[in-house]
Formats: sequence, structure tokens, C-alpha cells
Amino acid sequence: MSFAGLFGRITLLALFIASYHTVAQSQLKLEVKGISGALKDNVEIYLQTFVDDNAIPGIRLHTALQQEAEQALQALGYYHSDIRIESASTNALDITLWIDAGPPVLINTSDVKLYGDGLNDTDFLQLLQQAPQVGAVLHHGQYDSLKSAMRNLALRKGYFDARFTQSRLEVSPELKQAFIHLYFDTGTRYTFGDVNFSGSQIELQRLNTMLPFAKGDYYLASQLGQLNQMLAASGWFSSIFVEGDTDNIQQHQLPINVSLAPERRNIIETGVGYSTDVKARLKLNWQKPWLNSAGHSLRSDLAISDSEQSVEAAYKLPLQSAVTDYYQVQLGFRNRDIEDTASRESNLVLERYWLLDNDWYRTASLRWLYEDFVQADQRDNISLIMPGISYNRTLQQGGIMPHSASRLALRVEVSDQAWGSDASFVRLRGRAGWIGSAGDNHRFVTRLDGGAILMETLRNLPPSLRFFAGGDNSIRGYSYETVSPVNAAGELTGARYLLTGSVEYQYRVKGDWWLAAFTDYGSAWDDNPDWVQGVGLGVRWASPVGPIRLDFAFGLDQPGSGFQLHFSLGPEL
Repeated sequence: MSFAGLFGRITLLALFIASYHTVAQSQLKLEVKGISGALKDNVEIYLQTFVDDNAIPGIRLHTALQQEAEQALQALGYYHSDIRIESASTNALDITLWIDAGPPVLINTSDVKLYGDGLNDTDFLQLLQQAPQVGAVLHHGQYDSLKSAMRNLALRKGYFDARFTQSRLEVSPELKQAFIHLYFDTGTRYTFGDVNFSGSQIELQRLNTMLPFAKGDYYLASQLGQLNQMLAASGWFSSIFVEGDTDNIQQHQLPINVSLAPERRNIIETGVGYSTDVKARLKLNWQKPWLNSAGHSLRSDLAISDSEQSVEAAYKLPLQSAVTDYYQVQLGFRNRDIEDTASRESNLVLERYWLLDNDWYRTASLRWLYEDFVQADQRDNISLIMPGISYNRTLQQGGIMPHSASRLALRVEVSDQAWGSDASFVRLRGRAGWIGSAGDNHRFVTRLDGGAILMETLRNLPPSLRFFAGGDNSIRGYSYETVSPVNAAGELTGARYLLTGSVEYQYRVKGDWWLAAFTDYGSAWDDNPDWVQGVGLGVRWASPVGPIRLDFAFGLDQPGSGFQLHFSLGPEL
């Protein structure tokens, strides 16, 4: 045979073997029988590497499978297993593992002790309740988890000298017994020392009011995170770095170094948005995050759309905390031309903000409103002075499309001719919303919106304080602010009362895309409500800038309402 012929045959044989291996690798199938529950799950997890990797049939594969299965069983306390491996006659990689787990190893001794200041720490005492119990089946994962939990708790709570003085897990397969000796000395718990700020343009006294701890308080890592969040929320700094100064510890006090860099003096942002309520909108925002060392700030906003134009400026004066305790003065102007409403309004507002202990924000305000308007057949100008108070709370978990969220908002404003207003009334407004989930692919969104104006007639009330319904965030299937009482000419007049509700179901189609089905119901009325309903389907996209919603809705009750397309961007509640 010539060299060329021999080379050709060898090449064909190599290609055959390679193709056989490729096919064999893709046909590997493992089945575990004889055990169930956690034992079976753990064995299958250990064996998964063989399914994912290249596998060649033979004795080596069987030996490796047996060793891996034995390790999986021993991890859960079974050291006397009997494993029999069979391959199907038609396919060497169709393998069944017949497993008899045998008797388990039981814990004979659980000698877990705590020393140091941690003896008086309720968190450590609760953690010790998780120690393996005598007579229980040995579980290596639970033992390792307990050790990790003790170390992590010590670091989080300032036991920086904590160590295991003894850490032994002895297993006697012959006796079917395990012996645990775990001694953890927490040492002395450290406290917070002095806080040293550097690089800040804000006065030290103001920064100290943001500290969630005092010198001498026991160390908690979570409070360092809270300090970082408070500094970031102030808007004063472009970078923040908080760390313990381990080189200057004295008498178990840990100094804290906070390195800061000032935010820019001027921040200008522009944007273009669109919603079916006000159509295309141009936005311009100018901020001065800090005006002086006391942390005062200034914000101004300009928004222009075809039906509404507004400009607003707000001056913020921090008190105890720049984030949760401050005064704010706002001056704003707005021009609106929507349906049967044409108005020009001026607002001057003094507000006082507090964050209460139960996560509620309270705002007390004094507002002067001047509005020159045409509403249906009424033309007038009205000046009002309105003290008010509001409470709101928002809780959320789960990012842009939260799996759990709730929002409550209540507001009361009062006007009286006794202090110079053109009208006397009490205006009440409330909003509530809830988001819940069932698994990863099902979401439920509900909203409720209500309001009431306590006065005999709306003739002395400007359009901005009257109630209208309909639109993207109200009753879908009806155009923006078109659900309202009308006069004899059929023109919208606005209402004294408002109540709307919405129920929505969402299903994740793929990734960040969701389908939605919804129904909205409600009315805006003076004497007797004329309830209307809208139903529809929608698409949701969890975009990087927030949820984007596109809804196809039908109004069922008002003549001519028909089909409406709603597009909006922003929070769902």
C-alpha cells in the first residue's frame, strides 16, 4: 500500500472517531434512580458538569460519575452509599445511576460556643439557634453556612477582631457519627470614632447633621451605607467615598474618613418627550446644586408643548437634613389651552418638608394662586391664598418594573375670604396605587384617584382646581380631561367631585417586554356621577429611562369616545 493511500485511510479513521465523539458528546443522558428529594437534587447538580462538558463513554466516565455522586451524597451526610451504574445497550452514553443512599451520619456532638462581647448581642444569640442539633443528619452546607454567617455578622456589626479559636468537623463513617467543635470569639465590639470630611465645599456643621450615628455608637456597616446615600441624595457632590480609617484605631474606636468632590455649580439638561395627553414636549432644566456653603440650591424648569407651557423656579433651604427636612420657595407660571379651558396662572408657594419616622413625607404649604381663565362660557380672574398640608409615602422593590410597590398621597387645601381670597372652600385630594407580582412573569397594577371640593358653586374656582378625568393616567379610552360635566352648549365645565379606578394585568412576553390588559372606571361630577368605563390592551417596555407604555383603549359609555391610543413614559403609580 502506498504512503498516500495509508495516509488517506488514517485520515478517514481520525475523522470517523472525531465525528463519533462529537455525536456521543451531544447524546449524553444521565438518570438518577433510587433516591429522591434533596439527595437526588444534589446528585443531579454535581453531575451536571458531565452533561455540560465533553464526555467519552467508558470505565473512566463511570468511575468519575461514581466519585462525583459519592461526594454529593457525603455533602448531605450519607457516607455509606451503594452506587450501580448501567449504560443502555443501544447507547453507551444513556446512563442510569442506581443509588442506595444507605444509613446517614448523625451528629453526636454539637459543641458551638460564643465568647466576647457577642455574648450579649441578640443577633448572635439568634444565629446560635441555627447551630446543628445533636441527632440530626450531618449537612456540610449548613455547617459551612453557619461559619460564614458568624463571620459576616461580626464584620457588619464591628467585631473586627473576631476569630474562630476552634473549628473542627470530624466525621467517623465507621461509627456513622459526626463531631462538631466550633468556638467563636467575637472580641470587643468597635464603636464609631471621629468622622473626618475632606474635599467638601459645604460647611462642616451642615454635613454633621446628616450623620446617622454619633461618636461612641456601636459600629454598623449599614449606617455607613446610609450616610453614603444621604450625601448622594443631597446633590452637592460629584463623588463620595466613605471608609473606615483602620490605621488610626484607638481604644476600639474606628474613625471614618469621607472623601468628597463638589458637584458642578451649574447643570443644564434638555429633553424631548411625548405623551398623548399633551403631545410633543420640549424640556429644559437648569440646576445650581449648591449656591453657598450652607447648601442652598436653585432649580428651574421650562416645559413647552402645543397645549401647555410652563416655567418654574424653586429655591431650597436645608434645615436638619438636606434630603428630609427643608424649606422650599417656588414661583411658577403656566399657560394652558386644552379643550374648553384657556388659562394663565401664577403660583407662589412656601413649603416645609419633613420625613416622618414611618416613611411618610409631610408637607405644609402656603400657596398664592392668581388665575386668569376662560372655562366654557365663563371668563374670570381669581386670586386665592391657600394654606395646605399633604402626606405621601412610596414603597418600592424591584427596579424599573417593580415586583412590589405601593403609593399613598393625601392633600388638603383651604381658602377663605377672611384672609383675602376671592372664594372660600376646602379642597381634598387622594391617590393610591399598588403593584404586586405572581412569580417572575405576572404583574398586577391597581390605581385609585379621588377628590372633592367643598363649596356651593364652582363659579369662583379656577380651572386648575376643578376636577377632570380621562387620559393616559386616568380613564383610558377617553381623551385628556374630557370626562366632566358640561353646560347647555355641551362645553366642559369641570367638576366638584372625582373618583377613578384602574385594574391592570401584565404578562412578560420576553425579557423587558410585557403585554397588558386593563379596565378603567370612574367619573367627574357635580351632583350625580355619570360613570364611564374604558377597556384595552397595551405593551410595556422596561426601558433604561423608565417604563414606556403604549395602550390601545376603547371608551364604552360616552358617544364618540371610541378608540384611543395612549402613549406615556414614567412611573406606573
